[in-house]
Amino acid sequence: MKYLTALLLAALTLPASAEEIACTTTTWKLIGANHRICVYAYDDPKIPGVTCHVSQARTGGVKGSFGLAEDPSQFSLACRQIGPINLPAKLPDDEVVFSEDTSILFKETKIHRFLDEKRKVLVYLAISRKIIEGAPANAISTVPIQPWGGK
Repeated sequence: MKYLTALLLAALTLPASAEEIACTTTTWKLIGANHRICVYAYDDPKIPGVTCHVSQARTGGVKGSFGLAEDPSQFSLACRQIGPINLPAKLPDDEVVFSEDTSILFKETKIHRFLDEKRKVLVYLAISRKIIEGAPANAISTVPIQPWGGK
């Protein structure tokens, strides 16, 4: 039983997983997958009522077909309130709520969540960076915490 509890606790601390909504071709490739832009949705794992959508460029060709290509650091981020928001009692100042590798080695996209307590706003910051080079591409989206429905 304690192993099951430990496994459940570990699952609760993992960043959210993305759900692919749709992809569209940007460049047709004769051999291998086409270059595309894909839109993904994820629900903030600790804040029900918030969903973010991320669009990311995906490299095609032969390398892209086998997962060996490096995806470009081109993306967009939009987060919205989709239901009532109840903040947990203890919310970390900076928490990664989504993380994905965008190349076989050394490149990743992460989305951090911050709370602007003074303005009652959740701030989501997406960063795509190479671990060695740095120089992150980034995007930001904010979600004002507002009453929902009749509440």
